[in-house]
Amino acid sequence: MESLEGMAYWLPLIWLVVLGVAVALYVVLDGFDLGIGILFPASPEEAHRDQMMNSVAPFWDGNETWLVLGGGGLLVAFPLAYAVLMPAVYLPVMFMLLALVFRGVAFEFRWVAKPHHQMWDIAFAGGSIVASFMQGLILGALLEGIEVRDGAYAGGTFDWLSPFSLLTGVAVVGGYALIGATWLVMKTDGPVQAKAREQAKFLLPAVLLALLIVSLWTPLAIPRIYERWFSLPNFFLLAPVPLLTAYAAWSCWSGLQSGHDTRPFVSTIALFLLGFLGLAVSNLPLVIPPSLDVWQAAAHPSSQLFMLIGVLILVPVILAYTVFVYYTFRGKVRAGEGYH
Repeated sequence: MESLEGMAYWLPLIWLVVLGVAVALYVVLDGFDLGIGILFPASPEEAHRDQMMNSVAPFWDGNETWLVLGGGGLLVAFPLAYAVLMPAVYLPVMFMLLALVFRGVAFEFRWVAKPHHQMWDIAFAGGSIVASFMQGLILGALLEGIEVRDGAYAGGTFDWLSPFSLLTGVAVVGGYALIGATWLVMKTDGPVQAKAREQAKFLLPAVLLALLIVSLWTPLAIPRIYERWFSLPNFFLLAPVPLLTAYAAWSCWSGLQSGHDTRPFVSTIALFLLGFLGLAVSNLPLVIPPSLDVWQAAAHPSSQLFMLIGVLILVPVILAYTVFVYYTFRGKVRAGEGYH
């Protein structure tokens, strides 16, 4: 009995770490290829678009593995959270998935449809923008809180639509565009790289402004988050998070200004991870703010343990494959080169 109680306490926390890692990897890895699509309309030259797409061609479909793990893991480990969250954000989730399908189809069909590929360019850019914006809307709705009554969603169809969720939607689009631009700085050369460097210089202040607004809006609007960040000794214990964020922003800007190729991308990843850490600090152990924590939402320990064994076997394989692919296709993608 004591063993079962211990598992009931620790397994949800382990699953929370697994899902957190999956979501963070998805945001970082799929973020830059979504960013490529977001930047597509700003680069009308076909040769530039070819080089941009070729820079992510070996990676983009594998990156979405982590989205599948995150969604599937939420269902099996925290079924109550899944049952509450899906009705609350059904429409943005549906639009996100449709946009990802359009983007994936466009990625493949664009090459075979040449020279009549303009429709697929639009689908690739549109799918990337819509998917990114919907992810931001879902994030904003989750941060604002989801109404739960008797273990079920008790809100309305459009509760996810608010000024705050619209802001987070725009912020995610801008953030993905930034990571896409710094990816191009790292992976391309010539006019594409030069243009991406200038785009990143514009996007970085915009993303930092959005991050600042969200960071101030949430504690001012939600007392529990204010208490988490500004009570003592939490204020001093959590101070490294905004300080490291400021350093990552400075490192990115410095790298862009000084002509570094890799530092802006690495610094942007650090910005994303620190932002993700800040959101986790604000809400844990809640999995559905403001009322449903990880233990309330967790599946039976035997189910969690069974699925965890499978995850512990498969995730190292996925990680090894990911590292292998990124190592194999390291280096710059120059004009006229590609993998398609």
